[in-house]
Amino acid sequence: MFNIRLLLSLILVLSHIFVYTQNDTTGRERADSTALNKKRLTGVLATQGVIYAGSMTGLYFLWYADYPQSSFHFFNDGDEWMQVDKAGHLTAGYLISNIGYSSYRWAGMERKKAIWYGGLLSFAFMTNIEILDGFSEEWGFSPWDFAANTAGCLLFTGQQLLWDEQRFTIKYSFHPTEYAEYRPDLLGENYIQQMLKDYNGQTYWLSGNISAFLPKSSKFPKWLNVAVGYGAEGMTGAYTNPATAPDGTPIPASERYRQFYLSIDVDFSRIPTNNKTLHTILCVVNVLKFPFPALEFNTRGEVLFYPFYF
Repeated sequence: MFNIRLLLSLILVLSHIFVYTQNDTTGRERADSTALNKKRLTGVLATQGVIYAGSMTGLYFLWYADYPQSSFHFFNDGDEWMQVDKAGHLTAGYLISNIGYSSYRWAGMERKKAIWYGGLLSFAFMTNIEILDGFSEEWGFSPWDFAANTAGCLLFTGQQLLWDEQRFTIKYSFHPTEYAEYRPDLLGENYIQQMLKDYNGQTYWLSGNISAFLPKSSKFPKWLNVAVGYGAEGMTGAYTNPATAPDGTPIPASERYRQFYLSIDVDFSRIPTNNKTLHTILCVVNVLKFPFPALEFNTRGEVLFYPFYF
């Protein structure tokens, strides 16, 4: 299934760039101001309402309207795509929680309220999409997707409550693979589509900041992270690999296997700058894993080294 949730979360990130331009809330709060700016809050809520209505309407007409509807039902897709799609759900839940929190803090909302409302915003947004799935005859409400969405929300909310900062961030990287050419209908016909549909080339990272766990007097670079990643390869179908494409073209046999990565990373949000425009750019690109050397450990028993992996 098209990874529409990740696409919508990225749209939300870009649509809220003005938040980062005005306020640094990705790291530790500089001041826990409780002076609520009603004008800003009204703007935030109005913007979120427009984005929500527009995205839900667009999602319905671009996706669900093409498939028959049914009564609400559940669907077990826990084994699809070797769970790479579930990592995408977690990432979307995490990103939207971050955006919601940052928006409310920019409006002057008290810290803990902003944390909970930001997490609830993401939870409600993602759950609504799952409910739409539940009324689609083609799919159904997925408990696995719901769990991954919720985990993403909790990962952001829990860290913000515990540390008042994000010491672990979820990041994404992608490289094109040969598998898309065999199933362009399913894995994407061009690079942009493949970024969202070809799970073979997607890697999801848990990027942890080292300096956040060291004494404040430490000279260790505050922007340097260590990252562990997860991906899978060899997939030309959701559960199994078909022998032929829908048009009858033979598909070469391939082994489906999981990949685990170890690398270093950059937390761009921790790079100090007084330039708000530069800070905006750094916060936006921080959703991407920076290309660095990486080790791959996979379920085929291989250990591979990449000089630069993305």
